[in-house]
Order: sequence, then structure tokens, then C-alpha cells
Amino acid sequence: MNSLVLLLAVLVSAMAQYRPISPQQFIRILRQEQVGPNPDGSYRWSYETENGIAAEEQGHVKNFGNPQAEAMEATGSFRYTAPDNTPIQLSYIANENGFQPSGPHLPTPPPIPAAILRSLEYNAAHPEEDDSLSGRRFGK
Repeated sequence: MNSLVLLLAVLVSAMAQYRPISPQQFIRILRQEQVGPNPDGSYRWSYETENGIAAEEQGHVKNFGNPQAEAMEATGSFRYTAPDNTPIQLSYIANENGFQPSGPHLPTPPPIPAAILRSLEYNAAHPEEDDSLSGRRFGK
């Protein structure tokens, strides 16, 4: 009997975390816009749904007409509410330097320790002491 109660408790707990959207549940699109793609490669789109999801993006070809230097660049953002009710908002740029997101919920690296900063500043101020620049190698 105890094992049956335990099994049911585990099963109910697992099912409570799984909340699929039923086929009968529809999320309406409140706003939607799309422009392009245009002859110059530019475009723009956006949408917003009744459950608070919104996204937008615009893009263009940098150096349009110069095949040697052309590169696509897109900027955009999206927002939604996470399952734990945390508002998520992310902005980004994507170009020849890759995808570069920014948002308050993204992790950030820890600060560089003061001793390491002093060491880096010293090395930058005294390049003549760098063995790799003079051709000398360690152990010789």
C-alpha cells in the first residue's frame, strides 16, 4: 500500500511539471508585420501574441554591391515569460562577428582579480621584458 501511494505521488509530481498546450487551446497573434526581402537584401518582421511573446528583427546587407565586402547584419529582440514567471528579454546583433546577445538574465564572467589586472598592466607597459618578443625560449 505504501509503495502504491509513493508511486502515485511520483507520477502526479511528474505530470504536474508536464503541461502541454492542448490542441483546443489557441494563442492568438495580436500583431504581425513582414516587409521584404527587398531587392537590396533588407527585411523587417515582427509579431506579438496574446500570451506575451513578442519578437522583431531587421536586417540588411552591409556594403551592398561590393561582392568582396558584402556581409549580412541583423538586429532584433524577443521577450517572453519563463515557466518560473521570470520576464526574459533579449536583444541581439548578428553579423560577421557572430551572434551577440545581450540581456539581464544572461550569465556574465566574474571580475578579473586585482593581482591579474596589475600583472597585465605591467606586461603591457614593459614589452621589452617579454621573452617571446626577443626570440629567447624558456629553458635555453
